This record gives sequence, structure tokens and C-alpha cells, in this order.
Amino acid sequence: MIKVAVDAFGGDYAPEQIVEGALHAAEVDGIGVILTGNEVRLKSLINGKPGSDRVEIVHAPDVIHMDEAAEAVRTKTESSLVKAAQLVKEGHAGALVSAGSTGATMAASVLTIRRIKGVERPAITSLMPTRTGVALIVDVGANVDCKPSQLVQFAQMGSIYAENVLKVHRPRVGLLNIGHEPNKGNNLVKEVYPLLQGLDSSLNFVGNIEGRDISRGDCDVVVCDGFVGNVVLKFAEGLADALFGMMKEEFTSSIPTTIGALLLKPALRRIKRKVDYTEYGGAPLLGVNGMVIIAHGGSNAKAIYNAIRVAKQGAQQNIVQGIAERMAT
Repeated sequence: MIKVAVDAFGGDYAPEQIVEGALHAAEVDGIGVILTGNEVRLKSLINGKPGSDRVEIVHAPDVIHMDEAAEAVRTKTESSLVKAAQLVKEGHAGALVSAGSTGATMAASVLTIRRIKGVERPAITSLMPTRTGVALIVDVGANVDCKPSQLVQFAQMGSIYAENVLKVHRPRVGLLNIGHEPNKGNNLVKEVYPLLQGLDSSLNFVGNIEGRDISRGDCDVVVCDGFVGNVVLKFAEGLADALFGMMKEEFTSSIPTTIGALLLKPALRRIKRKVDYTEYGGAPLLGVNGMVIIAHGGSNAKAIYNAIRVAKQGAQQNIVQGIAERMAT
């Protein structure tokens, strides 16, 4: 049985919300979970709770806090994050979930679990809702400066993830640019375009896409460097918050609009669910020798549950093996 190692003390609401999400995953989905952290505290939170029979605890006396630099991974080897990464490295768990520091989680993954042979740089991905479903953006912050060969690998890894986990047949891969023409953009994307175009039929490259094409659902995998990807992600998050805020103001501005809002409530709830990060769990880190999900620092129990669910799914679908095989060709 594939087990998921969870950093129980990573995140703004750890360990309570982390434990609650883990117990829910164990009870509802039957997922084996290994919680890392202070054993006494964790036992007090899980004892007698539904799902606790599928939850193990590995003691880790130390914690890497959200404001600590990634270098803490080297000095705090007894931390809950490093212990969880070691469980994946040693084969006791098939996946890792942490809502702790993104930099520290990536460092622990690279230094402990290690990169897949042939992968130049692991990439953080994120799912963005579109009119037709979701789009996977690769990279969203791990690599702010990239070489053309690295963006090509992002495209390959993203395509494998979209096909196996998101169940998209022949995922459409687009290169994020300021225009659709092959000669548009900076030197990086102009160099990457022919490289993606020249790949074999295993990659369904559809050409350049612009920012507005993402939300329209014109492709399934969006390739960009981490600087651009992070700007796109944060802008989309801010725009969603602003739009819902403006709608709330308008709907409560008068009696007729309030009545209209009540009639629209089911539809608005469905829309809000599509842009709610807790529905997606977290951001997969592609390119390391284990399935790693980096959850939002403010993750609640629902987000952790979904992160664990996605982590197990990725491990079951042999994403690591698929990427390794692609890198070897």
C-alpha cells in the first residue's frame, strides 16, 4: 500500500488542521498516512479519532518555521519536514505533503529525495481554473532564470502529469509568450519554440499562447520560467479576490440586488469552488524521485485532505517513473 508522509508541523495552522486533514484522508479514502512531528502532541490529536488506525507517527522534535531560510534543511535534520522527506527517500512512503515553507520543502526534496536522473531543475506547478477545466502551469516560482533546455523539460514533465493525473488525453502544451507568432518574445522563448516544435509526437505542442488564452482553456499545460509563472499565478489569485469582493459589494448594495444574489447563490457557489485553492490541494513538485505536493501555507483540513489524495494518486500513476523514462530518451 502506498503511504503518504505528511509534515504535520508545516503550515500556518499546524498541527491541528494538518492532522484533521490526514485523518479525513485515512477515514474516507483509506489512505495510509505517516505524520512527522512531536509524537506526544500528535498522539493527543489522533487518539480515538476515526481514521487513526491508518495513521502512523514518526517522531521529529524540531520544526522548520515559515520564516526560516531554505538552508535550515541542512541544520535541522531532525525537523518534521526533513523526516518526512527521508521516509520517501527510504521507501517507507511514496509521497510527501507539506504546507510549510516552499523554499524549505523544495530544498528538502532536492537534497534528500534527490532529482530524477537527467532532470536539470525540478519545477513547481499549479492548477489554474479555465472555462473548460484546468490548466497546469509549469513553473510557478522554483526557477526564476531558466535555460531553453529546462523549459523543454518543464513541458515534458507537465505533459506527463496532465496525462496521468489529470487524465487529459494528449495534453495540449503551450509556450507562454506576448504573441502567437514564433518570432515574438524574448530570447529565451524564441529559442525554446523550435526545440518544442522539434520534439517527437509524444509532446502535443500547440505553439505560443498569450496570457488571456490560459483562462479560455486553449491549452492544458502552460510552460514558462518561474518568474513569469509566479506573476501570472499571483495576479490570478488577486483578480479572483477582487472580483468576488466587487460582486459582494454590488449584491449587498440594494434590496433588488440582494434578492438577485440569493437566486444566483448556487451558481456563485459553483464558480467559487472552481477558484478555491483548497479544492486542488497543492502544487506538485515535478522532477524529484518521489511525489511531492507543496500545499499552501494557509491550508486548512480540506486543503490537506486534497493534497494527500492528489499525492497518492500521483504516486499510484508512477509519475516519477514516467518522467525518468522520458528523460532517458
